[in-house]
Parts: sequence; C-alpha cells; structure tokens
Amino acid sequence: MNVGVGLPNTTPAVDRELMLNWARLAEEGPFTSLGVFDRVVYDSYEPLTTLAAAAAVTARIRLATTIVISPLRNTAILAKTAASVDALSGGRLTLGLAVGARQEDYDVTGAGYRSRSRGKRFSEQLSALRLHWENEAIGPHSGRSGGPELLVGGGSDIAFARATRQADGYVHGGGPPRLFARAAKQVRAAWIDAGRPGRPKLWAQGYFALGDDDAVQTGANYLRDYYAFTGPFAEKIAEGLLTTPQAIAQFIRGYQEAGCDELILFPTISDCTQLERLSEAIRF
Repeated sequence: MNVGVGLPNTTPAVDRELMLNWARLAEEGPFTSLGVFDRVVYDSYEPLTTLAAAAAVTARIRLATTIVISPLRNTAILAKTAASVDALSGGRLTLGLAVGARQEDYDVTGAGYRSRSRGKRFSEQLSALRLHWENEAIGPHSGRSGGPELLVGGGSDIAFARATRQADGYVHGGGPPRLFARAAKQVRAAWIDAGRPGRPKLWAQGYFALGDDDAVQTGANYLRDYYAFTGPFAEKIAEGLLTTPQAIAQFIRGYQEAGCDELILFPTISDCTQLERLSEAIRF
C-alpha cells in the first residue's frame, strides 16, 4: 500500500510560501501522493488550482483530489481544468469526485441541492468527462488514454455503482479501517457484477496532528470546525484524529490489511513540522 499526504489547502492561515514548501518537502519524503479537499464556503484554496501550483514545484509525486464536488462545476470547464493539471504535471493527476454533502456550497454556486437532482447530474458528468477528454477539441492531452485517472467517493450503493461503472475506482471518506474494509468489499463485488476486468483502485484518507497537547487540541478543533455541518458527528470525527506514531502505524496497517491501494493522511495543523513528524511516523 502507498501512503500519501494531504496539502493544507483547508487548514487555517496558509500562505503561498507554506503551501509550496509543503509540496516540495512531500516530494522529497516517503510519500507517493499529495491530496486536496474541496469547499466553497470556507477559508480554503480551490483544489485544482492548488494542485496546479504543486505540479510546478514537484516532478514525482501523484496529485489527487479526494474529493472535488463535481455537480458544483460546469462539466466542460471541469474537464478542461483537470486535463490541464494532468498535462502540466506530466500525467500525475488522480481526479476524485463526489456529490458532496454541504448545502451551503450548493446554495452559493446556484447548483441544485436536492439529492435526486445532484445525483443525476453527477452521473451525467461522469459519462461526459470521458467524452470531453477523448475529444481532441477540448485538450490538452497528457498521453493517458481516456484522460486522468478517475475515482468516485461516497458511502451509498449508488456511489459504489458509479465507482465501478463510470470510474477507475473508489475513494473512501475516512474512519477506522473496518469501515473501509466493508465499503471495499461492496465496491469489489459491484466491480465484478459490472463485468469490469482487473480490480478497482481503492483509496482512503485519515487525519493527523503530531506533537504536544496544544498541537493535538488545535488539530481536533480544526476538525470540529470543518465538519460542523454534521452536528454532533463532528466530535466523533475529531476523536478519530491520529496523534501518535503508534496510532498512525496501526492505522496504516489496518488499511493495508483491508486492501487499500493509497492512503492519504491529511494535516489538521498549518505547520511544515507536521510533515516532518509524519515522515518519521510512517517509518515507525
């Protein structure tokens, strides 16, 4: 299993220097991917723009959105932007997409939030993206047949079906390894039912804050704020924060045993020392 690290594109007080230095350090370290999140109504950096900046200062590491909220965007523009990042990075983009769950992001962009309408739009977008990438009029082309690697996120049977019928695999939203194992089993079964050759790509994520009690509290507070829209469940997410090298090692081992291909660990503190500590921890 590969282990990646998130860019701090949604954590507080991140400037250009920190973001680019983080990308450079990740490239030099043991990580195989750089991930980003997507929010509109939040003090955060737009995910594909962030990865374009990271592409300019890296050459090896994979660049991933886990996820971009696809229905908020015009499909042709999303296809063009993703193809551009993929080409500028030399074919290193993994585009994770999902419908998202925050109504305020839909309201501010004027997109319809009703579950049925956004789900229908998302399915149509997944089909259209491939067509746009194969259309020479859109461009640019990175050389990968069919465009960037495409993953679908979500926890429903419909999400599993989309991942197996319209994408290259699935990205899990986090939590203990047993939850991933359950979802991965369903995705693999849906992949076989769809008659797809090979096996689906399986990605997942977690959150970390390493250091003293103040660092841990800062990380937990960030998660409570970022997931405040979930109500009391935000506290449960904060409780899952990885705060020691031992916890990180156990988390990685659990996901590896469950068959995860790529696990991205996201920072909850805007400090490059977190990246250095994580580099040491994954060697624990």
